[in-house]
Amino acid sequence: MIKRLASCIREYKKSSILAPIFIVMEVVMEVIIPILMANLIDYGIDAGNMGYIYKMGLFLVFSSAIALLFGVLSGRSAAVASAGFAKNLRKDMYYNVQNFSFSNIDKFSTASIVTRLTTDVTNVQNAYQMIIRLAFRCPVMLILSVVMALKISPQLSLIYAGCIPVLGFGLFFIMSKAHPIFERVFKKYDKLNNVVQENLHGIRVVKSFVREEREIEKFDAISEEIYKDFSKAEKILSFNAPIMQFCAYTCMIVIAWFGARMVIASGNNPAIGFTTGQLMSLVTYTMQILMSLMMLSMVFVMIVISRASAERIVELLDETSDLTNGNNPIEEVKDGSIEFKNVQFGYSKNKEKRCLRDINVSIQSGETVGIIGGTGSSKTSFVQLIPRLYDVVEGELLVGGVNVKFYDLEALRNQVAMVLQKNVLFSGTIKENLRWGNEHATDEELIHACKLAQAHDFVTLFPKGYDTYIEQGGSNVSGGQKQRLCIARALLKKPKILILDDSTSAVDTKTDALIRKAFLEEIPDTTKIIIAQRVSSIQDADKIIVLDEGEINAIGTHEQLLETCEIYREVYESQVKAVAQ
Repeated sequence: MIKRLASCIREYKKSSILAPIFIVMEVVMEVIIPILMANLIDYGIDAGNMGYIYKMGLFLVFSSAIALLFGVLSGRSAAVASAGFAKNLRKDMYYNVQNFSFSNIDKFSTASIVTRLTTDVTNVQNAYQMIIRLAFRCPVMLILSVVMALKISPQLSLIYAGCIPVLGFGLFFIMSKAHPIFERVFKKYDKLNNVVQENLHGIRVVKSFVREEREIEKFDAISEEIYKDFSKAEKILSFNAPIMQFCAYTCMIVIAWFGARMVIASGNNPAIGFTTGQLMSLVTYTMQILMSLMMLSMVFVMIVISRASAERIVELLDETSDLTNGNNPIEEVKDGSIEFKNVQFGYSKNKEKRCLRDINVSIQSGETVGIIGGTGSSKTSFVQLIPRLYDVVEGELLVGGVNVKFYDLEALRNQVAMVLQKNVLFSGTIKENLRWGNEHATDEELIHACKLAQAHDFVTLFPKGYDTYIEQGGSNVSGGQKQRLCIARALLKKPKILILDDSTSAVDTKTDALIRKAFLEEIPDTTKIIIAQRVSSIQDADKIIVLDEGEINAIGTHEQLLETCEIYREVYESQVKAVAQ
């Protein structure tokens, strides 16, 4: 885990190295200061030597200024390194998500990915900043202070050894109890984000059904769970500071007691050789040890909190797409022919839960194919296999006479345009959204694609035309307008295969017919696969595939299926009667 996270430091290695170097230099200067003060007292104040006092005073001012300079440089370097580290983490996670297949995306919820990119990265960033500063400062300060204390009085310094078992046991107890709670908390953060995202996404439905109170209750419930877990974890972590303070202040009291007795005894017996200045410096070193332990406890708490976040981040970074290019992938799709050979597919490894079974069908390049079937008959799953959004579990799927697994993924998907069942437009102008299909498309090509998709007329009615701004998710256009813009976007790819997954459901039958007519006249060589609920949308297709519970029930033309397929005939008759009534 540490090695994986460290790979994200990259160009910020220099700042990450300079921060601890500067902090060590600061600590060295701070450790020297008590010695200078001891000499000032013993050889200056007690001896009444003003020249020595001035000399030591200048050294103290110089040492403090140098310590301040190194502290500022360390803080700046740590801030740059931690912010850059967090930037690289988010960047690597986001880039990795872009390479995920649909099955990878199914594994992580949207809310979970958002939490990992925000809260978890912030926790790791804070921990990293503390590690490259305080995690170096505290041990160095602790070691140097103890060494200097031993040099002053080995006997009194033995008092520190009595605190080590107490501190070790306390830290082990806290870590073993707190870490599992934080792991649980961050999973609940995913649920919290999911509740908020779901509420905002469906705010119109919530308000139309007057369910605001129910949504507030859901939010309060998950918030209460997070509060309880965090409170429990913080109660455990709260033992950290008292244990540290108890050990440090106990050392200070004991040292002050025995040290004072040694100073008095030294006055009566100079052979003892323990001065007031030495006692004062020993107390100062004890304070430095105390502060080191306190800061170390803060680092420890942050590491405990961030450990769970780091594990979640690495989990996302290490996730690899199960759809990859093979050796020497094919870069060109010959034509738009499609062939399914004994294809089986399922979203889980359980053979009993296959959603497509024994699929055998051949589609010639340039054909128009309709797909119809009841809800849950796996129509969308069927077409998602063609651009290799998922891999078949068994059998073969050929495009242009070649198994889709042998193609370069980008090359294959550039030749397969798919208008999904759930249409998505992004915030930006209409031109910017259309150019997702072809970023180099000219204005004339945009207009031509929109005319084919029957979108040009309504676009020109907007005051700004093709420069009209589309709100996030396309909230300022109707469902039918959104569908036609998405079709135009797909046409700009000039694909060999065009898949419309129920993407004319929100347009009227006249517009639907005009779109199909334009396809027939303008892109006759493109293979067109149309999933529809309306028979009128596919009745002129070269062939129609009827799916039923993941299996092909029948294949034929409209007239053939009316005679031979009971499912198709029932759908047709029900729609004809509905229109007649």
